[in-house]
Amino acid sequence: MADRTRRRERPMKRAFFKPSASDSMRTHSSSGPEKPSNPSATRSNFDAEEGNEEFTPIFGTCLLMCPVKERERRERLRDLAIFERLNGDPAQSSPSLAVKKFCRTISRKDLDPSDVRPAPVLEDTLNHILKLLHSSDHSFETIHAFIFDRTRSIRQDLSMQNAVNDQVIDMYQRMVKFHIISSHYLHECSETSYAVSMIRLNQEQLIKSLITLFNLYDIVRATSSIRKDEPEFFSFFLLLQLGSDPHNTQEPLSLWLRRIPYQILKSREMQFARKLLRDYRTGNYKQFIRSAEEEASFLQYCIIEPYIDEVRVLALSCICYGGYKLQPYPLLHLSKLLIMKEDDVESLCNDCDIELTSGENGKGVLSSHKVVKKCPESSQKYYSMHSERIERLCSLALQLL
Repeated sequence: MADRTRRRERPMKRAFFKPSASDSMRTHSSSGPEKPSNPSATRSNFDAEEGNEEFTPIFGTCLLMCPVKERERRERLRDLAIFERLNGDPAQSSPSLAVKKFCRTISRKDLDPSDVRPAPVLEDTLNHILKLLHSSDHSFETIHAFIFDRTRSIRQDLSMQNAVNDQVIDMYQRMVKFHIISSHYLHECSETSYAVSMIRLNQEQLIKSLITLFNLYDIVRATSSIRKDEPEFFSFFLLLQLGSDPHNTQEPLSLWLRRIPYQILKSREMQFARKLLRDYRTGNYKQFIRSAEEEASFLQYCIIEPYIDEVRVLALSCICYGGYKLQPYPLLHLSKLLIMKEDDVESLCNDCDIELTSGENGKGVLSSHKVVKKCPESSQKYYSMHSERIERLCSLALQLL
């Protein structure tokens, strides 16, 4: 990697967009005459990373995954991740193992091109760290913590150089996919303290990466046609609005949609995302669950996944409140409606304090004419979708990276 020829990147001529700390859909005035297809504020020269000054774009000259000075300093401080240790030694690493850490604050006087990696080196670095996801020697939490930090460092180096080309876009797309797939695995192990704290942080970095990616799309689209994979990534951002309050944003979602190119807006991916968002907000739980199972790609499903149990609770509430009191609703029918195993349906009912009774057709939900409240997070479990299609998509998850 050290003798890799450095490629000179085309400098960026537009500002990046940064999400608000409280709401990714808030907007501010743009520095350019044209409104981008982003819902966030502008910040010159930098990716949506916090705590950085604005710099004149530079061209990195570091041809290693980690600058020599940083590696030596971290060796002295024994500040090496388990994946960076040479023969397991916490005080020794090598150029083929050490990866530059994310630095929250960078001073202008300390900025040196020899500490910044050019795009080809960053691509090699991204390939190196994403391969760790296939490792079975460490837990997902350990692997995620390492990649989570190092991908932020990659984005930081890219933004300092204001590089814009297909190679940079491809890297951002892979990092977006990493955060989306991580969301799926974090929810699977949501009973661990690490997963509970990282679910929100992972989504924050996902939104920041998407917003920067949209900005890159806008810049490249000015001189070329729409990329075939753009609709998929725009649908990701739209699906992330499932948990947002439509009345708690300075800019309505409809205005953001109006700025999206017509070809993207009418794509199959965006039509699916808009339909699912509509079903979620109107409480059409049957159509929401069915569409998620039948039409969602794996990456779309990973974003939808945290809201499926919420919609299931809504379905239970409607059945309990409007059901026939003398005839329990069979768990077998519920399992088909909610696409869950019967045991999981029973467990969810217990979480929500729903009364179950036994009848001729087995156990069932007894109508109580009361609204079922969302079960407390402390007792809420993760219930996967009992679907052969979804299980098949999940088995191929890491191949998407």
